Amino acid sequence: MFNIGFAELLLVLIIAYVIVGPKDLPKVARWLGRMVRRAKQLIRELKEEIGWNEMMAETADVRRDIDDAMKDADISQELKDARKELQQNLSEAEKDTMKK
Repeated sequence: MFNIGFAELLLVLIIAYVIVGPKDLPKVARWLGRMVRRAKQLIRELKEEIGWNEMMAETADVRRDIDDAMKDADISQELKDARKELQQNLSEAEKDTMKK
């Protein structure tokens, strides 16, 4: 979640041990755990209240629709085919003019 590695975690624990002390460290850890749990619960409730999951689903649907529309609007293959046909026609016309 916070992208904290083992070395960073160890450093934080050592600093906490030095600042708080070994006697109060368990109390601080429990308090911190409760605060993190409450924050997660608050965020979860806030997401439910504003309809976060529904908005994300709608956003995914809109993105899919846009991607489909972009694929449908892609005319590059049609242009390549038209260019190839035009080149064939030009080469045939050149051959015909050379024969005459």
